[in-house]
Amino acid sequence: MLQLDFLRRNKELAVQRLAVKNFEATRLIDEVIELDQSRKNTQKELDDMLAKANRLAKEIGQLYKNGQHEKAEESKIASTRLKQETKERERQLAETITRLNEKLIELPNIPHALVPPGKSDADNELVFEEGELPELPEKSLPHWELASKYKIIDFELGSKVTGAGFPFYRGKGARLQRALINFFLDEAIAAGYLEYQPPLLINEASGYGTGQLPDKEGQMYFVGEDNLYLIPTAEVPITNIYRDSILKETELPIKNVAYSNCFRREAGSYGKEVRGLNRLHQFDKVEIVQVQHPDKSYETLELMKDYVSGLLRKLELPFRILRLCGGDLSFTSALTYDFEVYSAAQKRWLEVSSVSNFEAFQTNRMKLRFKNADGKIQLAHTLNGSALALPRIVAALLENKQDENGIVIPKALQPYTGFTRID
Repeated sequence: MLQLDFLRRNKELAVQRLAVKNFEATRLIDEVIELDQSRKNTQKELDDMLAKANRLAKEIGQLYKNGQHEKAEESKIASTRLKQETKERERQLAETITRLNEKLIELPNIPHALVPPGKSDADNELVFEEGELPELPEKSLPHWELASKYKIIDFELGSKVTGAGFPFYRGKGARLQRALINFFLDEAIAAGYLEYQPPLLINEASGYGTGQLPDKEGQMYFVGEDNLYLIPTAEVPITNIYRDSILKETELPIKNVAYSNCFRREAGSYGKEVRGLNRLHQFDKVEIVQVQHPDKSYETLELMKDYVSGLLRKLELPFRILRLCGGDLSFTSALTYDFEVYSAAQKRWLEVSSVSNFEAFQTNRMKLRFKNADGKIQLAHTLNGSALALPRIVAALLENKQDENGIVIPKALQPYTGFTRID
């Protein structure tokens, strides 16, 4: 959520920058500023009424003490009338604050100056590319056919038991999943991240805190009887650990990592690009999250970008990094780098990670603050990244590492799998 002080002082800048996200913000920001002024005016009126009520209470006591009962009764009537007016002002204030918050949460985060303009992923900016695209055997197969051939992933069984987008992993396929999870966790722990195992269900306040609600409500699975949501990513429970907290500056940065199942309805997804592991409703992911000092968050974003690059190098996968344009940037992000690996059998790039800086957008919603050395309390910045999401990593590994006799496991994974090939 954007900060009111910023909007009041930088209205034109906010409108200009939000236009990069193809969001017309003038009318909405005007409404926010008007409601905020109304809130201030009503608050002042309420404060004046409460002060007058206190004076009247003291006056009534003194009048009774002095034996001036008639004047005391007149003051009591005035006090009763003032209490009624005060309740009405309190009701008006609460209503104004509610309307103000409803308008504020409609505003997306302001994109960083580096975010290029654009309408869709076609306008994303290529910032880095590494690795030679593999040349596959003549009769190479896409990963869904390899999975069937070697009996390591069963999509039909998943459809039978649950539905499309919920595959079964079996044998070496299940062991490969477990190996990747442990590899990613060990790498993160070695880089100074603290491991958590989070709950897979969140409440509404947590979804609101990190911006999934109300923006992505239709993409999450909802357990209506308990008013809980299945998590779309471990980012949500991990970041919400610090909701309504005031940290010490010396505690920053906070670096956490978590493995979790992730659940996404992916409403509206269809076509050949959702085949196999390309787009699932349930998948595994290791997520890194940082809470950082505002002065250091963009330096941290670059370090996180380099960290994810290192994981892909160890997996021997060709990859590229894109800086997302305004039209492809999420509601909550100020700057995002997407990582894509090349799928040789499908002959296209697959997104496997997003690394984002949310600046103070999430922390303002969550009231996540820190106290600096001077005792001043200010909002922290939050960042997160997939490190990594498994389905498309597995897809690329199966396709890129296939030969005439099977699939070769990258050397970095072999201590975790306990085997060197799938055949």
